[in-house]
Amino acid sequence: MDKYNIDELNSMQLDVLREIGNIGAGNAATALASLLSDKVDMAVPVLRILELDEVTASIGGPENPVVGILLAMSGDISGLIMFVLEDKFFGMLIKSILGKDCDDLMSLDEMDLSMLKEIGNILAGAYLNAMAQLTGLTVKISPPDIAADMAGAIMSLPAAMFGMVGDKALIIREEFIKGERITSHLIMVPELDSLNLILKRLGVM
Repeated sequence: MDKYNIDELNSMQLDVLREIGNIGAGNAATALASLLSDKVDMAVPVLRILELDEVTASIGGPENPVVGILLAMSGDISGLIMFVLEDKFFGMLIKSILGKDCDDLMSLDEMDLSMLKEIGNILAGAYLNAMAQLTGLTVKISPPDIAADMAGAIMSLPAAMFGMVGDKALIIREEFIKGERITSHLIMVPELDSLNLILKRLGVM
């Protein structure tokens, strides 16, 4: 049986992965609403497949201030996953949960980063739970690592790590709506065997 790379996926396979993204985004919005004790709506997420050197541009360019939460996937599925929160997003979370203003990356302290790390863990888990439910596969995630910096700096180390897993990434851009639109990005690089196992379980191999 032939194996598919990310850039070789056909429209049906992409539609199935997009549906996982839709369900995962819904799970993430529900989890976020529970954490904030408030209603959170969301726009339809956008799934793209990009070269690793295109990822930084897709998350706002190298000078965009972001927080990145990096996790490793293991179990039946191996690979890397990163949640990237733009400034409006992490500012809203800190204001809503910790009750203080956060104007920029330089304002973040250890408590802020610890809280954001846990939020990223929960939101990434929401997506992976959707994948596990639809495929019947077991997906575990490592304890998260977090960094706050410009997008170019945030992506420099993960890009090298991603490159050891695959040469392209699945990017899901989502806009949560809570008074205003706040943007996050889920970057996933599954290992080749894991990608093909997912497609097989979803019946689109």
